[in-house]
Amino acid sequence: MNGKRNRIFKILPFVVAILIPLLLGLEVWQTGRYRKLQKEIRELENKQVELVEENKKLISDISVLSSSERIEKIAEEELNMHKAETKDIVRIEIKGN
Repeated sequence: MNGKRNRIFKILPFVVAILIPLLLGLEVWQTGRYRKLQKEIRELENKQVELVEENKKLISDISVLSSSERIEKIAEEELNMHKAETKDIVRIEIKGN
């Protein structure tokens, strides 16, 4: 038993000497992955902000383009339409069976 213990104590420094650089290398690799993911997150957050701003602008454009005043102006000026007068309105009543 004592001989086994001596062999373990002789091998232990070599194992530690090999493990330390491996663990440091693993730490460097993990740090690189972490930084890459952080950069990707920042890019996605910036893209999200851009998309939200673009969406706000589009919503604003929709409200401007769909305003009744604008539609009425286009109907009158570009399509030569006018509001119907009471005498021009014809009501049709359809009776069921």
